[in-house]
Amino acid sequence: MTEPAPNDPLALADVDLTDLDRFTDGVTPWRMFHTLRHQDPVHWQPEPPPNSGFWALTRHEDIVRVDRDPETFTSTRFVNLEELDDDQIKKRASILELDGVRHRALRGLLQRQFGQTVIGGYTDFLRGLTARTLDAALAQKSFDFVANVSADFPINVLARLLDVPPEDNQRLIQWGNRIIGHTDPDYADVLLHSAASERYRDLPFRSPAAVEVFAYGRELARQRRGGAGTDLISRLVNETPRDGIPLSPQDFDNYFLLLVVAGNETTRHTISHAMLALIQHPDELDRLRRDPALIPGAVEEFLRWASPVYHFRRTASRDVELGGKRIRQGDKVVMWFASGNRDEKVFENPYAFDTTRTAIDHVTFGKGSPHLCLGNLLARTEVRVMFEELIPRLADIRLTGDVPRVRSNFVNGIKRLPVEVTLA
Repeated sequence: MTEPAPNDPLALADVDLTDLDRFTDGVTPWRMFHTLRHQDPVHWQPEPPPNSGFWALTRHEDIVRVDRDPETFTSTRFVNLEELDDDQIKKRASILELDGVRHRALRGLLQRQFGQTVIGGYTDFLRGLTARTLDAALAQKSFDFVANVSADFPINVLARLLDVPPEDNQRLIQWGNRIIGHTDPDYADVLLHSAASERYRDLPFRSPAAVEVFAYGRELARQRRGGAGTDLISRLVNETPRDGIPLSPQDFDNYFLLLVVAGNETTRHTISHAMLALIQHPDELDRLRRDPALIPGAVEEFLRWASPVYHFRRTASRDVELGGKRIRQGDKVVMWFASGNRDEKVFENPYAFDTTRTAIDHVTFGKGSPHLCLGNLLARTEVRVMFEELIPRLADIRLTGDVPRVRSNFVNGIKRLPVEVTLA
């Protein structure tokens, strides 16, 4: 039986963006998004209790409109699908769940560290790190590309930014898996929707791993406080935000946890998806091998194709019309970035993986929003350097097993990518 294509028709009645098992085959999510863009682009999606349902936005233009309007569509009621009470919000809010002056102030603490000047200075370090990662992985000939390359590389970068020893890398990776994979039984300590998760309701993602991350971060803060370090931790504990309000201990906990998670997951899954796409489209891999100058431009296609984060949520702060639908104050409004990255009105032949594609207006990091991913330039640089170093080393690369996906409608993740390589 032929596997359905991402744009194969799927009845609107069969669309359910809350069914996490539909996000594990690598095809059904795209079929659901395709149906919604064409039949109901501002779609009311019911949810199982205790959640109350949400508006699913699947067109590029609607996603951009919402992302650029934080006054109408606020992040302060939280950016994931879980609905929190006021007390939980106070305890769990990170920079992602702030708008306005305070958001800009906390973002400003680290913004320069993720700017062009600083990131440009990391290039030699990144090339050296990439070479070490690839030397170790490719020597094995057969290996799991996720474990040995796409997870190993960005976590080493994060360790450098945090100034923590490389021997802590596996803990950082496992914490990220356990927190972001809170709906996947292979990763989660306690599944998000289980009764047992109520015990952890005040922790980010309801994950017990957050306690361990907090403890680790607090010890780093204790060591760096009052020092002259330039690492991210030192800046968080020794600098005052522009609004003059110092970080509270809770602010630091949540900021640090976000760095641990976001500093690894997006880049890791983009590299994994890009490698899988190049394996499945060998002509594109050959094209990049013949002309490495194409790789910087191809990175934007990698990001569009991978769409490592399926969605982010906003909440309507007032009644508003969107796509012919009446959105009421308090309604959840969910931007499905992955769908926007396959919108036919923006991308010609969107289901084609084309490393020469130009004018790639993807929404992988958001679009024109105050919440534009702080680390987007670092992620782009990491992905570019990885493939500039990797592709010339490969004469051939083949899949040797199944490619399981993370059971999640939030992160579009690949768990394992078993490969066999022939070196150039």
